[in-house]
Amino acid sequence: MSVNLTDYKELLESLPSESMSLLENTWHDATKVFSPRGLDNYLKGAAALQGLGRGRSLVDTWVDEAPQVAKEVGEDVISDLATTALMLASKTSGAVIELIIATAVTAAKRLGDEDLFRNYLQFVSTLVAQAPRGVRPMLDKLDILLGQLTLGGLRRWALWGAHAHRTNYGEQIQYFSLSSKESQAVLQKERKGTLFVDIQRRINIYLRALWARDFFMRPTSGDYETRQGYRPYIENYLIHLPDAYDAHGEIAASEVYRAAAAHAAAHLVETKSPISAEALNPLQMAVISVIEDARVEALSIKRFPGLRQIWSSLHDATPDMKTTIGDFLNRLARALLDPTYEDNDDWVMEGRSLFTQAQGRLENNQTSWDIGVQLAHKIMDKRIAFNPRTDILTAPYLDDNRYFWKFEEFDFEQSLTAGYEEPKQIRKYVSVMELANEVDVETAGDDAQEIWVMGTEFFPYEDSGVSYNELEGKEPVSPPYHYSEWDYQIQLERPAWVTVQEKRAKLGDIQTIDNIAVQYKREISRMKFLLDAMQPQGVQRIRKLEDGDEIDINAAIHSTIDIRMGLQPDPRIMMRSVRKIRDISVLVLLDLSESTNDKVSGQDFSVLDLTRQATVLLADAINKIGDPFAIHGFCSDGRHDVEYYRYKDFDQPYNEIPKAKLAGMAAQLSTRMGAAIRHASYYLKSQRSSKKLLLVITDGEPADIDVRDPQYLRYDTKKAVEEAGRADIITYCMSLDPRADQYVSRIFGARNYMVVDHVERLPEKLPLLYAGLTR
Repeated sequence: MSVNLTDYKELLESLPSESMSLLENTWHDATKVFSPRGLDNYLKGAAALQGLGRGRSLVDTWVDEAPQVAKEVGEDVISDLATTALMLASKTSGAVIELIIATAVTAAKRLGDEDLFRNYLQFVSTLVAQAPRGVRPMLDKLDILLGQLTLGGLRRWALWGAHAHRTNYGEQIQYFSLSSKESQAVLQKERKGTLFVDIQRRINIYLRALWARDFFMRPTSGDYETRQGYRPYIENYLIHLPDAYDAHGEIAASEVYRAAAAHAAAHLVETKSPISAEALNPLQMAVISVIEDARVEALSIKRFPGLRQIWSSLHDATPDMKTTIGDFLNRLARALLDPTYEDNDDWVMEGRSLFTQAQGRLENNQTSWDIGVQLAHKIMDKRIAFNPRTDILTAPYLDDNRYFWKFEEFDFEQSLTAGYEEPKQIRKYVSVMELANEVDVETAGDDAQEIWVMGTEFFPYEDSGVSYNELEGKEPVSPPYHYSEWDYQIQLERPAWVTVQEKRAKLGDIQTIDNIAVQYKREISRMKFLLDAMQPQGVQRIRKLEDGDEIDINAAIHSTIDIRMGLQPDPRIMMRSVRKIRDISVLVLLDLSESTNDKVSGQDFSVLDLTRQATVLLADAINKIGDPFAIHGFCSDGRHDVEYYRYKDFDQPYNEIPKAKLAGMAAQLSTRMGAAIRHASYYLKSQRSSKKLLLVITDGEPADIDVRDPQYLRYDTKKAVEEAGRADIITYCMSLDPRADQYVSRIFGARNYMVVDHVERLPEKLPLLYAGLTR
């Protein structure tokens, strides 16, 4: 479908004649870059900018530059660029908006990815609010800045200057124009490594020369944070490499890029089918991953022997490393790749022997499965605990191996054509009648062009309270909830920084919960008695008021006597009748991090078992009283994946379903507490109760795998508690960490926490605490 300018005559009639002439001159080139939808956004953007009334120059800049931006990172970002310009119209001048559009091509060229470009636009919007005088000088130096910094480095450099010179506009301008010494110093601090955009073309040519096919690569999302520990990965058959690499010792960063790209390409070329992860534990998967890395590398080295030197030079494992499972995995990885590496450990030698014997079977990745399972069983003889988050391969070029595991449908044909086209899938919400009347396509799968989803759950005829989707369907993908996070070092919020994903809680054996109720029957009865005693008794009369609803006869008589005796009477002779009712909503938020799997000192049960017991006691008692309550839990695996489980909601009865979910409660990963508190507050805010209580039960301080500064998440959690307080939510922490006194009071306040030194007393302490908080 062709698009003509005449089709938009009415839309563009407000454009000056000069701008219209410019648009006509650039129209032929624009039609080569844009699709009909893109042309529509392009012209609507021009009309919208004209409507701002900021002069012809702004519109002319848009007409000239927008096609160049689309050529660099795709036409989908054009609407984002126009939206950003329109949003900033009320915050800054037309000249600055014009400069943002004029330099957008530079940003697009240097970033080279549409997601990174969108993050750049968000960063510019933040900077306009934080340091308005610094935006223009920064944009004037943008080519220099993005030539030395990643997007994350640019943001840290800019926000440092915005915070340091918040009120001194002269120094702010000096900083952002790179004229001050501190600006150069911070720039030098953030300037690390070789940028992906500077080496991408060379790496592309290198891979094409090796395998005679194209591989599509993208930079990582920048993440605005330090790059330490960030690994390459393959997703949707595209290679994602870090936006910058540092040199590895004496090995140049360009060689690290070469090794990482070649290794990822080896996975794409040599993986003909995925490896099933069914029935495998994390240790088995980790060992199989080492063997699979060695398999694809061995096959590639047969064709290109020089790759061995590139890869082996980046392995640093030595026989002296024997503290963790990760040490042995790194030693095995080096032993399978480097024949000159000597290691006399029995397990490493056996792995090398098995791999040598399997040289004739390396075309089939079932070989990796067979060797990996066998070695995983034998490494358990070392009696060393395995931690899947920390026991990882340390060679910087290795990817995270998500590509070859069968967690989703694997399409080998798509892997060959990845990057040439992106199939679109539409999700459509329909009613039950629309779904019933549509023809069923039996062969449709996850690659269907259109997915129909019912807007509500569908329940079977039996009154079980469980929907068909919960019984037989796949786990639904939760819409992501984005929350800000507080960075205490720059004293600024990182907007939309954390992503909370709600997960479906797994069901367990409900008999476990019934046994707890029987075991603590006396404590539950005592708890109910305490709460019953605190229940307000209907209507209460408030006496001795000067202004009330009715006269207090007794007080009036006493005042009359005082008058007759010549004394000053008490004027408080009125009273008011007030109806007292219990009006409180409670949300219990459970820390489900990996550490709660630890055994209680001197006992056979874990902290998680005790948490479950205490929660059941509390839930049974609250349920008998009638207070609205919810039970949620959380854990995290980095800022992009804070997992949130809703075991019982406020409007849900406490019956078999919540009990079965509590029975199936499991612990894993880390503790990003601030995001969980913000999400729990989101649910508490919807309650109409006059008093709202958030009760957090945790066994340690806030922590996560992508945060190295222990103070960072403590300050963020403190900020989340303060935000909840402004919404009239009382946040109270019950900590099971004996060392919690060092930090918990600074997070929750001097009176809003309790440290349970003897963890086994948790089932006794929690109900009593609740009674005290809700009186």
